[in-house]
Amino acid sequence: MNSRVRIEVPDESGFGLSHLPYCVFRPRGEQPRVGARLGDSIIDLAVALDDPMFARPSLNAFMTQGPQCWREVREQVRTAAESELPAAAVHPVSSVRLDLPVEIGDYVDFYASLEHATALGRMLRPNGEALLPNWRHLPVGYHGRSGTVVVSGTDIIRPAGQRKTDSGVPDFGPTRRLDIEAELGFLVGVGSERGKSVPTGDFADHVFGVALVDDWSARDIQAWEGQPLGPFLGKSFATSLSAWVTPLDALAAARIPLPPQAPEPLPYLRDSELWGLDIELAVTWNGQQVSAPPYRRMYWSPAQMLAHMTVNGASLRTGDLFASGTISGEDREQRGSFMELTWAGTEPVDVAGAKRTFLEDADEVVITATAPATDGGRLTLGEVRGRIVPA
Repeated sequence: MNSRVRIEVPDESGFGLSHLPYCVFRPRGEQPRVGARLGDSIIDLAVALDDPMFARPSLNAFMTQGPQCWREVREQVRTAAESELPAAAVHPVSSVRLDLPVEIGDYVDFYASLEHATALGRMLRPNGEALLPNWRHLPVGYHGRSGTVVVSGTDIIRPAGQRKTDSGVPDFGPTRRLDIEAELGFLVGVGSERGKSVPTGDFADHVFGVALVDDWSARDIQAWEGQPLGPFLGKSFATSLSAWVTPLDALAAARIPLPPQAPEPLPYLRDSELWGLDIELAVTWNGQQVSAPPYRRMYWSPAQMLAHMTVNGASLRTGDLFASGTISGEDREQRGSFMELTWAGTEPVDVAGAKRTFLEDADEVVITATAPATDGGRLTLGEVRGRIVPA
């Protein structure tokens, strides 16, 4: 007789029945497969639901099915998890390896925080306007490199490149100003037809869920190479993505209005629904929390980002990732990058008794987040972490 088990969920775990984030995991000696987290356990969906769609090494096959399927599966998982499950379908999180949950298509990074854009503008243009003329009219973004999106826990190799010197002639070597960017990523499930834009009201028909992102940045390389075309090698070496994808439906209680937008966006950018999100992040540097960025302050919504990303007719594909850009607030302790937190290195922060500005080898950064859950408590987004190793 097959044994059955009931998953006990610790109080305040953040991974209760109202959350159920997805992952791709490898039981010891087995192939990767899709799971859902409940408490400190992973439910093997191929076994629990008797569905071979989940015996695959990515979420893509499930994501492409669309919102109706997403909701049906979520309800099936919830129903199964409320009773006893086959023992073969339950694995402790601590006993498995977590893989990149999605086969990434394209990757786009935005610049959607007013506070972050203003702070960087003041640093880079101290005698000019902090915001460039287009910033309040459109969500500024750039195309990243999908091949260097890595799962949380992957070591980050310090990148090398050209660096500006005092003489104005560049030299070459490892970055001296390695930084983080605390972000929220959005994963596309359903693609779109080339030549047709996706309106803001169709956001939830295309986006499957969210995951925390750390978009690592080599500020000295970026500053030299970025004129005039923007980020390139200073950003493309690594982007860390959480192993856990929170479905959009789990964030229903976190949806809030955006901060005021002035001037009013052009018609294609006007949100028809509330897609501000009340998500609180925390940035930990070598075990010490140094920042608490508030996503609720973001100026541009993910629905507006998606509409702008496709308004020229660019198509979406299953697995596309777009991220918010650095999340920052008005106060110093809410800044989502070390460039801001240390004001370009001029105002060091104390980390375990040492004055620090940018990342050194062996440093580890962990980004976590919580949000209101539909059961009245709070859910915990899966963390994203990375440790710096030498060039």
